[in-house]
Amino acid sequence: MKQLKLFTIAAVALLCSCGPKESETATTAHEADLPKVKVAKVTVEEVAQIGNYTTTVEAEVKNNIIPNSPLRIDKILVEVGDNVKKGQKLVELDASNLEQLRLQVENQRVEFNRVAELYKVGGSSTAEYDNAKTALEVNEKALKNRLENTVLVSPIDGVVSARNYDNGDMYGGNPILVVEQITPVKMKVNISEANFTKVHKGDDVELTFATYGDEVFKGKVNIVYPTIDPATHTFPVEITLANNNRKVRPGMFGHAVVNFGAVLHVVVPDVAVVKQSGSGDYYVYTIENGKAVMNKVQLGRRMGDKYEIVSGLENNQEVVIAGQTNLPNGAEVEVIK
Repeated sequence: MKQLKLFTIAAVALLCSCGPKESETATTAHEADLPKVKVAKVTVEEVAQIGNYTTTVEAEVKNNIIPNSPLRIDKILVEVGDNVKKGQKLVELDASNLEQLRLQVENQRVEFNRVAELYKVGGSSTAEYDNAKTALEVNEKALKNRLENTVLVSPIDGVVSARNYDNGDMYGGNPILVVEQITPVKMKVNISEANFTKVHKGDDVELTFATYGDEVFKGKVNIVYPTIDPATHTFPVEITLANNNRKVRPGMFGHAVVNFGAVLHVVVPDVAVVKQSGSGDYYVYTIENGKAVMNKVQLGRRMGDKYEIVSGLENNQEVVIAGQTNLPNGAEVEVIK
């Protein structure tokens, strides 16, 4: 009987000593089977809200140099690419009839003076006086127009961008020359109406052009158009660039970056963002009660190795930054510190 009691006590002791170790072994084995992930805590930062737009450079002013009547072109004094000054002579036109018209005006002036003297002493009627005055004014205006039409000058400082005739050609409707002002130049972009109150005249704009790679040019908002296009829900904005070095030319393709101010948004490492295959949706895994939970997010700007999250995450949440490949939603995971 005594031996039986000793055996029972030994058996109980043995069971007590083996039970916890087996449980711990089972727990360790379970943890070894769990997917391992690394996490990072997200933060809220001030993020600049910017818009990127494509644009094409235009001349500030574009003038077509044309006569006001069809005449033969005697001489074109400039070539395409020449820089010209305001008032500079550009084209000489046929002046063969100019001297005849000048003599006609001089004779008409003499006749008017004669009638005016007679009118003062009652030697001519009011009708004669008015007719002589009108005839003189008409001929003087015709002479002025012919003078302006014989020598064409540049109305602006600019560069000659087109020439459509040669010396001796008869003017036929197209501009003889085109002169463009390229200091400054201008560009237009169409901005979403959601940003209508965030754009103001004088705002700085960063500009880049394909011709000059990553070189940044500083422009400014010059005009904010006051109406919204009901079809596109956008509004035009005109940007000007001083272009004092004349590096930027009309027709160049460029990009404009417009800053709409800054807002507080959650920012996450770019490695935390997962794109769902077959859709345009993006997800970030968060850790909740030891499980990895997929959160659909709306991305904002990419800033180096981080993404702005417009919606879908809250400050201080833990997000998975490694080990999320093919990770099922709601899977229990082991977090590696």
